[in-house]
Amino acid sequence: MSYKNKKSKLKETIKKRPLLSSVIVVLPIGLAGAFLACMPTFLRSGAPSAEKLLALPLSVLFVGFMLAAFVLYPLVLTGTELYLLFGLAMNPAKAHARNRIFDIVTVPLGLLYSHLYLGLMEVNFASDWTEQLANAQQHTPIYTQSALTVWVIVLTGFAGYLIVSFLPLKKTPPLLLVLGMSAMYLGTIESILWGIQIYQDPFTSLPLLLLPLNCILITARTILTKIREWERIPHEMHKIGQVPFLRRCSRILDNARLWPLAAFLLMWPLLGILIAVLVLFGQAPDSVIRAWTETSDWNLSRRVAPQNIYYDEHYLCTVAAGGHRKIVKPLRLGVRHGHEVIVNRQLCVANAFEQILEERTPRLHRAVRNFYDKYGFPVARCIRSPYMADLIYYLMKPLEWAFLAVLYLTDVRPEDRIAVQYMGQSTVEIPGNCHSF
Repeated sequence: MSYKNKKSKLKETIKKRPLLSSVIVVLPIGLAGAFLACMPTFLRSGAPSAEKLLALPLSVLFVGFMLAAFVLYPLVLTGTELYLLFGLAMNPAKAHARNRIFDIVTVPLGLLYSHLYLGLMEVNFASDWTEQLANAQQHTPIYTQSALTVWVIVLTGFAGYLIVSFLPLKKTPPLLLVLGMSAMYLGTIESILWGIQIYQDPFTSLPLLLLPLNCILITARTILTKIREWERIPHEMHKIGQVPFLRRCSRILDNARLWPLAAFLLMWPLLGILIAVLVLFGQAPDSVIRAWTETSDWNLSRRVAPQNIYYDEHYLCTVAAGGHRKIVKPLRLGVRHGHEVIVNRQLCVANAFEQILEERTPRLHRAVRNFYDKYGFPVARCIRSPYMADLIYYLMKPLEWAFLAVLYLTDVRPEDRIAVQYMGQSTVEIPGNCHSF
């Protein structure tokens, strides 16, 4: 087979199975990138053994699949949507029904990718701004009590896309097409608001901005395709009688170039109908706005959430932050390793005792420190409820009294030493609901 025949056959295969072709193209690139990423580590690990030689291809396959699926493929889908839009603008004949498969795949995958990326950013979708979080966790970017409104508008936009894109034009009333375009506008506006809400910086926000960008591209291409298709169909003039308003409406609907404007005007009553229906299901009339503003940590947020508590692997820090307030008796916020932690007296006494050991008996301190690093951190990871933290607090009481005895026997001003432990820039009152951690 000649080179030209092979090339034409490849083009025909891509046209028949564009989605499968995009997956096949991405996988080798991902594997090549994974191989280049894994090889330096493999070469630095010393002389190759049978286990290392077996682990290398498995590592390349795993890393390559993850790179292709979660990094490269979103970019390929976005690039395809760009190509289809500008290709249609240059050549209307390129609008093909097979291209719609990219739209059907891009939006659900975009939602999945966004959820996974935000999960890596430790976003807690179930926590509104009123809840206190721990460490690097972030509050939900959409107010949970208004989430139903957002999802209904998103699904309405998707339904509008199905109407405009899949219904045969010759059998579809123009007013239904315009209504579908209005629904697509609502969905696209929601996606734009989403992009504005979650944007932080160009590097970390790029994966999250691909979904809003694709929604804009899909909406623009779908409407443009329908307009071009309508203009190629011959139409008969309809007699509307003597009612001037109906004659004007008929002229607007027969002129496809006015559809985007008509859809924009129709979008507002459609939004009003959706809000009225959602009110019957318990949503507030202003949920469309509150969904974005009744949040914290994001661009459209208008609320200030309680400051995050730092969960340290020091198990006494975990006890002070995680136990019930009446039992562990937290005093204030302190600073440990550059992070704010909740401090109680037991924690301060233990840290003051460690200072005494470090000053007076460095060797013993190193031995105690090594023992604690070995067994203390695993204990901290087991403290997952306030009751467990309370139990550790009571078990530590005899040691706390022993530490106090040593401090009073060796230090001139033991209470001053205890009071200055974990002192930092923040010494404000701690939140009252600390026992929930």
